[in-house]
Amino acid sequence: DVQLVESGGGSVPNGGSLRLSCVASGSDYSSTCMGWFRQAPGKEREGVAAIDNAGRSSYADFVTRRFTISRDTAENALHLEMNMLKPEDTAKYYCAARKGPAWSCGIQAQGAPVMEYDYWGQGTQVTVS
Repeated sequence: DVQLVESGGGSVPNGGSLRLSCVASGSDYSSTCMGWFRQAPGKEREGVAAIDNAGRSSYADFVTRRFTISRDTAENALHLEMNMLKPEDTAKYYCAARKGPAWSCGIQAQGAPVMEYDYWGQGTQVTVS
């Protein structure tokens, strides 16, 4: 299993920035896909960004050129740098992982994952006003 703990959420003004972090523990972290998802009240969960164990990343169109995902294998950490935040980015953000080949890691343009993720953190709230 993989255990995930997020941090870094908060409240920022329109146009502000935040950096989310996720620390993973458990076996075989290096072989997992890692991703960020979000869910706003009354809406379905959607994929934001994902990265495979070779560092290849994918993003939903609604965050492209504003958000950057990165992972630090040595620290078992995943990060999401969020810039030019908008009120519509307000949501609870979740770190997620899945064990599988690189092709299964991605987030499609509209925010749907290529394959479902298996492990989830508790989430961290991001509010933009």
